Amino acid sequence: MEKKKQKFKTVDLVYIGLSAALIAICSWITIPLAVPITLQTLGVCVVSGIFGTKKGTLSVLIYIILGAIGVPVFSGFKGGVGVLFGATGGYIIGFVFTALIVGIVADKTNAILWKTALAMVAGVLICYVFGTAWFAFIYAKNNEPASLKAILGWCVLPFLLPDALKIAFAAVLTNRLKKYVK
Repeated sequence: MEKKKQKFKTVDLVYIGLSAALIAICSWITIPLAVPITLQTLGVCVVSGIFGTKKGTLSVLIYIILGAIGVPVFSGFKGGVGVLFGATGGYIIGFVFTALIVGIVADKTNAILWKTALAMVAGVLICYVFGTAWFAFIYAKNNEPASLKAILGWCVLPFLLPDALKIAFAAVLTNRLKKYVK
């Protein structure tokens, strides 16, 4: 028996488009602290948690492609491939892996709160790895190389508490909304 390829339905395409738009809107919302915080990771985690691996990751990819071609969907209403090759571009690429990790767990666990939260923690940590490594590369290219301690102090430590709060909110939101989305 031949296995049919699964095609996206119209409703799936609408969800994917709206999810990419949600991530863009979350990237525009900035909380002005000592280090500005955006809600991009919240958007990526919620979208991937609710829609799973395929639709969640595709939403993130569309968000990135829109930004790469110049649509101002990135933080600070920025767009263009220069953002991806800039100091924070690694975090944006890391969103793909966050979406994959959260989506895979969401597909397998049906929004069990603690598993969803754990997947979101793992996904954001992988995003930190990509983003921080890319930042270190770009920084070293343009300046004297900085110590790992300094780079972690710039790129990770100020974001741990805000990201923990975003993950907690995203996990609860995903847990509550997933049952309403088919």
